[in-house]
Amino acid sequence: MTPSHPLLRALQSNQGPSYGIWLTLPGVFHARTLAQASSDVGWIVIDCEHGVVPLVPGAAESVAAIKGSRPDGGPSTIVRIPATGASDSTSWQIKYALDAGADGVLIPMVSTAEKAAEVVKDAKFPPKGRRGFGSPFTHGVWGVTPSEYLATANDSTLVIVQIETKEAVNNLESIVQVDGIDALFIGPYDLSISLGFPPPSPNPHPEVEKVIQRVLQVSKQANKKCAIFCASGTQAKGRAKQGFDMINITSDTGSIVEGINRHLKDTQA
Repeated sequence: MTPSHPLLRALQSNQGPSYGIWLTLPGVFHARTLAQASSDVGWIVIDCEHGVVPLVPGAAESVAAIKGSRPDGGPSTIVRIPATGASDSTSWQIKYALDAGADGVLIPMVSTAEKAAEVVKDAKFPPKGRRGFGSPFTHGVWGVTPSEYLATANDSTLVIVQIETKEAVNNLESIVQVDGIDALFIGPYDLSISLGFPPPSPNPHPEVEKVIQRVLQVSKQANKKCAIFCASGTQAKGRAKQGFDMINITSDTGSIVEGINRHLKDTQA
């Protein structure tokens, strides 16, 4: 039996979007608290790029905390690695994130089909890729034996690349055709800046929105999933109606700040 997790099941079922949270702060109790916030949280991105969670050993600690947070195994864990698609460091960072027990990896700023294919190779064991095997911890995080993990990881781990540069938009049709890429993830902030527009406030510029809709359309036409970062549930609801498969609804820091301000305003109402 192939191990599964909430995000994988949601993407395979095609029965609506899976909603997730962005984790930017380190600490096992912090990660555990997010995972236990709601059983409707399908996945958590552990942000080692722009967050302050160190890849080593912070990602592994957060993954373990989330996986052990609930009897059902908790939300899916996706690690966004620090290295971008313009770097030569993606290979070892993908290996570390997956050896930490993550259910998938999110690679920033992947702008060519060649880089997308390289990412897939680094995320998959032979014969599909070139990922090395030998971590004494990974299978335990997944709750399987080493041989079971080796036999099933290629089909269970998700490879997601971020579309957030002008070059990526120009190469969109070739990127989406790369075998092994499970989803294209739109980063509205860097995408806006790359295209010469201000970042979303809170919604993207109309010209950027046209590009976002094109990424969604091209993904669907290629039978690939499309994901997007939203900063609120209201935004997420709108993206769900548009047909996005994987939608971020908030970040840990955003929710903390919003919650504090809301409670303070309630004292003055």
